[in-house]
Amino acid sequence: MAEASDFPVRVRPEIAALPPYKQGRQAAADAFKLSSNENPFEPLPGVVDAVRTATAYNRYPDATAGRLREALAERFGVTIDHVHIGAGSVSILTQLVQATAGSGDEVMFAWRSFEAYPWLVVLAGAKPVMVPLAEGARHDLDAMADAVTERTRAIIVCSPNNPTGPVVTQADFDAFVAKVPSDVLIILDEAYAEFVTDADAVGGLRELGAPNPDNVVVLRTFSKAFGLAGLRVGYAIGHPRVLDAARSTAIPLSVTGQAEIAALASLDAQDELAERVTVVAERRDRLAAGLRAQGWAVPEAQGNFVWLPTGAETAAVADAFHDGGLVVRPFAGEGLRISVGEEESVEKVLAVAASVVEDLPEGHAARG
Repeated sequence: MAEASDFPVRVRPEIAALPPYKQGRQAAADAFKLSSNENPFEPLPGVVDAVRTATAYNRYPDATAGRLREALAERFGVTIDHVHIGAGSVSILTQLVQATAGSGDEVMFAWRSFEAYPWLVVLAGAKPVMVPLAEGARHDLDAMADAVTERTRAIIVCSPNNPTGPVVTQADFDAFVAKVPSDVLIILDEAYAEFVTDADAVGGLRELGAPNPDNVVVLRTFSKAFGLAGLRVGYAIGHPRVLDAARSTAIPLSVTGQAEIAALASLDAQDELAERVTVVAERRDRLAAGLRAQGWAVPEAQGNFVWLPTGAETAAVADAFHDGGLVVRPFAGEGLRISVGEEESVEKVLAVAASVVEDLPEGHAARG
């Protein structure tokens, strides 16, 4: 952990103590990269050709991403004022936290969850409140509701939860929202919603034109199911005034014209998207079932990844996968997240996993 005195200029102590964001390990040419939850498929048909038509590289993009907002508003049965576009959903998440929380305030989320949550709260000057996951690596919404204080300004609910995989059910989410004060922002992070096959899962945008409560904002992204991770474009659906507050904190012109064009073209390829999502979800279920058959304790997997709770053995297990030509994402002392990649990677993952699980101590959390 760095100290503020280590820097040549004055740096906030809490920022000095934060480790910089570390991307998943890059893969060699002959390895499968399963560390970043990227889509193994290329962009949807017509997307690359559409982006090639974007020739105004010397001009700034539309700061509001108006055409994309209109398309999403029509798709979800809301007005354009209910839609906000950002350079990936995490950028909107950062904006919402900065808009609602500051010094002395609290922002709550489950833990372990998305690794960016703690540091983006610290960046806002607020205090992260991390509520442990319940059995099965699920959100403990009752404990989260009980942890709300007069200082709570925002609550993040990640469904499916990254990196552990389980969803929050619609019934549990509705009950949770009813318990939370109406002036506390609830951010439903649904970055992996397209991969969900559980009919009981929360669906922030499931019913066209049926608005969520005013204090709920739903986040989605084009990075995962749509395969546009390299272009950085995500969106939020919520109350217009809440989104106005987020826009006030945004870096101007951060969504490129190329990203907007790609997202619009992706929306026109819904049939192909459904086919690809079905393939990834089937591959995910097959991978999870194979791991469980080997003796691994794999939580419910509803994103495009699976979770192995390897605990103290995480680094060693990650090295075993790396030696087998598979780059996975280790979370030191906690577990491994393995993205669902190319079909050829599935058997390789299972082969390495089989060689490792028997070496884990009896009673280990990773053994089912």
